[in-house]
Amino acid sequence: MQPPAGSQVSRVPAQRPPSDHLAPPSPAPVPERPRRRLRTMVTVVASVVAALCLGGVAAGFVLYNRAAAPDRSAPDVVVDNYLRAFLVDRNDTRADLFTCEGSGDRAGVLGLRSEIEQREANFGVVVRVSWGPLTRTETSEGESVATTLTISGSANGQPRSSRREDWVFDVVERDEGWRVCSGRKAG
Repeated sequence: MQPPAGSQVSRVPAQRPPSDHLAPPSPAPVPERPRRRLRTMVTVVASVVAALCLGGVAAGFVLYNRAAAPDRSAPDVVVDNYLRAFLVDRNDTRADLFTCEGSGDRAGVLGLRSEIEQREANFGVVVRVSWGPLTRTETSEGESVATTLTISGSANGQPRSSRREDWVFDVVERDEGWRVCSGRKAG
């Protein structure tokens, strides 16, 4: 509808002066913070995996250390391990784990192994050493362990010779367990 003629109302909307009572323009809305659920889950999972890995490494170390440590729990056990390492496997490093450091007289056992190696080289045979029951006897310094060594030679799978010798090994208990300090032929 048109305003009546002569009216003071114009067709252009009236402009109003700014009022001090109007609210200031509202600032742009703060963007909603993205949820960090994924980041939190990844952090928790990574922490659990790291803890499990560290636990696994620690358990592996302990188990390896127990398995690799020589068994020196009893005099007969240490003599058995020493004979196996020194005369059967011929592993001086392993045999040293079962012997007294610096002291002791193992010249007899050294001589036996030297003799075995010479026979193998001179006659082209394989010499094997085995032993029977290990008998423990208490001594003033520790214990002695007696056994009978069987020294057998064979070539091409055929037995060539065999002999038995009675041996006595003196063992003492140290901080880390029993150790062989001497070995000699009995008698």
